[in-house]
Amino acid sequence: MAGTKTRTYDSAEYLETAEDMSAYLEAALEDGDPGVVVNALGTIARARGMTEIARETGLGRESLYKALSPDGNPAFSTILKVVRALGIELHAEPSS
Repeated sequence: MAGTKTRTYDSAEYLETAEDMSAYLEAALEDGDPGVVVNALGTIARARGMTEIARETGLGRESLYKALSPDGNPAFSTILKVVRALGIELHAEPSS
């Protein structure tokens, strides 16, 4: 009997459209945990191509991987650059 082969799940493989990416980030923002939001941005950036995002933001690819990792703690300016490069807009609205 052959063993079952598995592979690591990677959300980036399923983020194919701008709508997918926006919904993914929206869910992370609703969670409220800054680490979840940073990790989601990293996943979206990997889905789009980290090299492309690095070029568009003017930041190093390795620096982006580190900043957008689950343990990363990027500056807010980095987050804004990445969001802009991803083509995502952040909006504020009153809480209910």
